[in-house]
Amino acid sequence: MLKDHIKDIRDGLRTGLFTNEAAVSQGIVLRLLNALSWPTYDTQIIFPEYPLTGRRVDFALCHPPGKPMVFIEVKPVGQSFAGERQLFEYAFHKGVPMAILTDGSEWHFFLPAEQGDYWERRVYKLDLVKRDIGEIVSRLERYLKYEAVCSGAAVEAARADYTEVRRERLVKTTLPQAWLNLVEDKDELLLELVADRVKILCKYKPSLATVADFLARLVVHVGEIPPLPPEPVPKPGEPQPPPPVSKNIGFILDGRFYTARNAREVLVQVFTKLADRDPGFLDSFAGLHRHGTQRRYLAHWPQEIYPRRPDLARDHSHSHELRPGWWLLVHWNKKGIEKVVKMACEVARLGYGTDLIINLGD
Repeated sequence: MLKDHIKDIRDGLRTGLFTNEAAVSQGIVLRLLNALSWPTYDTQIIFPEYPLTGRRVDFALCHPPGKPMVFIEVKPVGQSFAGERQLFEYAFHKGVPMAILTDGSEWHFFLPAEQGDYWERRVYKLDLVKRDIGEIVSRLERYLKYEAVCSGAAVEAARADYTEVRRERLVKTTLPQAWLNLVEDKDELLLELVADRVKILCKYKPSLATVADFLARLVVHVGEIPPLPPEPVPKPGEPQPPPPVSKNIGFILDGRFYTARNAREVLVQVFTKLADRDPGFLDSFAGLHRHGTQRRYLAHWPQEIYPRRPDLARDHSHSHELRPGWWLLVHWNKKGIEKVVKMACEVARLGYGTDLIINLGD
């Protein structure tokens, strides 16, 4: 049974049984494909080392024989992030509807022909070690069952799941703006709800104007407060006073102050705001050559940040997902955070200490 194979593979992953790419291919990928009814003996159906211009894909799942329906790229355990760009390009140009990137433990299912950047086309990430056995069985059968792939049902199921993922992603990115619009528009229903809740708690109902003023000044993780009052214009010949710096932890950008709970949150919010200002900012920063010698500061996967430490890559206290497909290294002291923010200012063409001012606390 597929369930028994998964349990056995999971035990092997936990004990370090699969030491290289070949072990992952033979001991995990082919074993699971066999359990999913694929004829692993037929090299025209499970085509190993499928030839493409300039390279080969580890496995092409074919129907009819010799015609790829799914590409599978295999990496050593802990390196599932590597090679996704090339895999997309090959699958897209070859017209292969599904591409899978796996290190045996993590399985990333993509639809190369769908919209968005390549990371936006990931339908599902399946972790054989962390996920519930029932969920693993369900997903593997949904996307990789031999009969489902041959009939086209697997790709249709993946497309339906992709639509749901894309919808959820769009909703999450729009929620902060919806909240800000309600606050800025002084939505009466929102004000009444807050006022009624205050009355329940303290028996006194505030005026709607009081609630509106509170909400306008409330600083939340994704929100803004009214702009700082304008600085007095210096008289001719007088030196320009230094930019204001808040006593609170946070930063000033575009004349607005954003509060944060700690220095790491300053780093996260700065990158978030700069990415909101410029859709190409994250790509530009990730493309810098001045990252660390052993790790990158911003990458598409945590494993790119800690390529030699899969344990740290899995520990998300060391990295933060800014948005789907973008991970930021946050395990810094204040001096390191300041260095990374200065690099970000260079990419965004902002003056550090003038256009962007940070306060990381004492």
